[in-house]
Amino acid sequence: MVASARVPTYGMRQRSERGDFHIRDKGPDNAETGAHRHEYFQIQANLGAATEQRIGGTQRPFPAQSLAFILPHRIHYIPVMEQGGGLLINFDQQLLLPHLQCSPLDLEDVPLAQAPELAPFRFQQQLDFVLDGADWADALALFERMRRLDRDREFGTREYLKGCLLQLIGLVCRAYAQPLKALAASNATGRSRRDALARMSDYVRKHLADPALDLKTVAAATYLSPNYLTHWLRKETGKTFSELVLERRMHLARSLLQGSERPVGEIAGLCGFADEAYFSRRFRQAHGVPPSQFRREQC
Repeated sequence: MVASARVPTYGMRQRSERGDFHIRDKGPDNAETGAHRHEYFQIQANLGAATEQRIGGTQRPFPAQSLAFILPHRIHYIPVMEQGGGLLINFDQQLLLPHLQCSPLDLEDVPLAQAPELAPFRFQQQLDFVLDGADWADALALFERMRRLDRDREFGTREYLKGCLLQLIGLVCRAYAQPLKALAASNATGRSRRDALARMSDYVRKHLADPALDLKTVAAATYLSPNYLTHWLRKETGKTFSELVLERRMHLARSLLQGSERPVGEIAGLCGFADEAYFSRRFRQAHGVPPSQFRREQC
């Protein structure tokens, strides 16, 4: 997945005819051509030949007769499937999980006992949900039923659509019960989050000298949305992205002031500050003394 600071984000009304649920075919004329994210849930079905899918920082195969489950705000990209194409189901959180009043950014922290419907979405980066003949036939029948329902909305249709969604998710959960339960028991979601934060930390370390280093660039380079990265950082470290970067820059500045004879202006540049005066001001705010005095006091 190509890193970009401009990964588009879509709302339901931008990509769907209604705000709660929509099902449509996916083909060359209506498919995304690159990484993107959306504010709603999505299920994609591969009705054609094998391809691949990229979700977050993970690349996995996307075989024929398989489903992909995508959480809100998760950066992803699935190329157009050849020889048969694909199918998209978009729906909002309120339709599937009206009992959950949490932000979509907190869905990965909801215990599966409270919302087992989330299991395929939570572990899409670890599993490929390929269905066999009987299960695939059942899935195709559910797709067709949802098409008819979505086309001819009447009183009770919303509840009927939710029932079909639950049947589809339940079908997959039943087929993959053992690996899903094992992943839940091993806290695979927590490991995935730590891996993502490790990628972020490595990127920041390598680009600390770049004055243009910012949240959007780092989020895109590490296959996260800015909202996810901000949210996870607060949960894991209690700090904002800006606080984390400044802390690292100040640590590097202290090391260079103590361990080298480089001029303060050069050290400012190595720490990502284009302006020496601004560097000195931020250093004094953090340490109580300007850089030159700090150096003298360490000798």
